[in-house]
Amino acid sequence: MHLTLYAATHRPAAASEPQGGIAGWAAGLVETFGGPGAGAAIALENVFPPLPSEVILPLTGFAASQGVLSIASALFWTTLGSVVGAVVLYGVGAVFGRERMHAWWAKLPLVKASDLVRTEAWFARHGTKAVLLGRMVPVFRSLISVPAGVERMPLPVFVVLTTAGSLVWNTVLVMAGYLLGDQWDVVGAYVGVVSKVVLGLAVVALAVYVTMRVRGRGREKP
Repeated sequence: MHLTLYAATHRPAAASEPQGGIAGWAAGLVETFGGPGAGAAIALENVFPPLPSEVILPLTGFAASQGVLSIASALFWTTLGSVVGAVVLYGVGAVFGRERMHAWWAKLPLVKASDLVRTEAWFARHGTKAVLLGRMVPVFRSLISVPAGVERMPLPVFVVLTTAGSLVWNTVLVMAGYLLGDQWDVVGAYVGVVSKVVLGLAVVALAVYVTMRVRGRGREKP
């Protein structure tokens, strides 16, 4: 059975049209180009986070279970695609640079220059762990590459950490799709819930931060 036909006819009952369209697009890439197609899809997913890896990777695993490509090829190309996409975002951060970041930060309301300095100090101490573990966290797995570029983390170190973290994330989702077979779309449902929880926690943290900053400024006024 062609993967494109499968993606078009076996959508989750609660799936939206955009999700079904992405599944069909990814299936077409994998069916036409094999491993390189899966790698290209994941590279784009890293640069454009709205493209969901929780759809592309399990679908690639399902393709492997159908003999379209091997598991080794699936993991190699998707991990290579992850690294390529991450390096692009690292380059964006490096081009933006610290000076521009500080200039942009100074224009934002409710923040202080010292906040950014503390953030930079935190990244200097924990940047390697942040990049490694960030590659396994929905939502932040792409975004973590930008501060790594801004802080000019040595590129070889960034590539090694990104490769290791991406390989773990890709292996879990690809193997889940491989083992689940025609139930590969279940993976996306579970990871989607985790993504929403992570995003919700980030929004709550931001709201608490803004509230504390507003109250702090109110106290500073004579």
